[in-house]
Amino acid sequence: MKKIGFLSFGHWAPSPQSRTQSAADALLQSIDLAMEAERLGMDGAYFRVHHFAQQLASPFPLLAAVGAKTRKIEIGTAVIDMRYENPHYMVEDAGAADLISGGRLQLGISRGSPEQVIDGWRYFGYRPIEGKDDAAMGRQHAEEFLELLRGKGFAQPNPRPMFPNPPGLLRLEPHSAGLRDRVWWGSASNATAAWAAKLGMNLQTSTLKFDETSEPLSIQQAAQIRAFRAAWKEAGHTRTPRISVSRSVFPLLDDRDRACFGRGGQEDDKIGFLDENTRAIFGRSYAAEPDILIEELRKDEAIAEADTLLLTIPNQLGVAYNAHVMEAILTSVAPALGWR
Repeated sequence: MKKIGFLSFGHWAPSPQSRTQSAADALLQSIDLAMEAERLGMDGAYFRVHHFAQQLASPFPLLAAVGAKTRKIEIGTAVIDMRYENPHYMVEDAGAADLISGGRLQLGISRGSPEQVIDGWRYFGYRPIEGKDDAAMGRQHAEEFLELLRGKGFAQPNPRPMFPNPPGLLRLEPHSAGLRDRVWWGSASNATAAWAAKLGMNLQTSTLKFDETSEPLSIQQAAQIRAFRAAWKEAGHTRTPRISVSRSVFPLLDDRDRACFGRGGQEDDKIGFLDENTRAIFGRSYAAEPDILIEELRKDEAIAEADTLLLTIPNQLGVAYNAHVMEAILTSVAPALGWR
């Protein structure tokens, strides 16, 4: 068995080809898609966060709305860029959204990825401390967030408060017990995967990774997952961690599928550069008839290592089509691979 969720970037564009014309469309369709996913038996509804782009940005209002409209499905992010986040305010937002959902939040966070603007986090009021870069700042924000999620009091109470205080130092509210164990780190390297394990975070690895060995993405990610598990064991954590991988998977069942994804050209990993110094590997897409797809996915070592698979979806094709894709995977692919 494997948990299967969808991952939406929430793109919108006022073009004739897009069924998601505006920000309102992207948000409301995200809620509808999560409801459809739950009806179909999917395990998770996950959303990517990007700033300064016509995509989903502030995640917590959306997560809270999805939580209020659904009952069982996991609700998460993959990922929130911690360079932009105030850890204190984020703890309050995350606690509220998690309580609304009944404890179903799965928060994927990260140091961020290439952006639409130069050093966008500066516009949010953040600067790396002297001698550190923005990646270190993102990790620092993450560590502060994790500590605050423990719910320990740290703030000195006012001796003449507006409302009565409980005894002792005060914590941020609302506190959601258990959320600390449902934080994931989106990692693009073996080193940050091991760092996340030591801090007790779950692991998310996507369709992009630093190219550390020149091997195919699935092999590099499988090694990354094993490095994460080794670091987790060494750290002495008692619970079993969660691990997800993201993939683009499209069973070709009808003319719509073949028109959208049956033209080929995405059967191999691609190599590129995130900046002048960082060589990265970008994962292939899987699009084929179910019997071929099953055999291709069976060879993906990283999927085999993970307990959760996040399916990246083309949200601009609309709720109905994406529900069709998810149902096709659940019925024509997942059972043969032992995922259902």
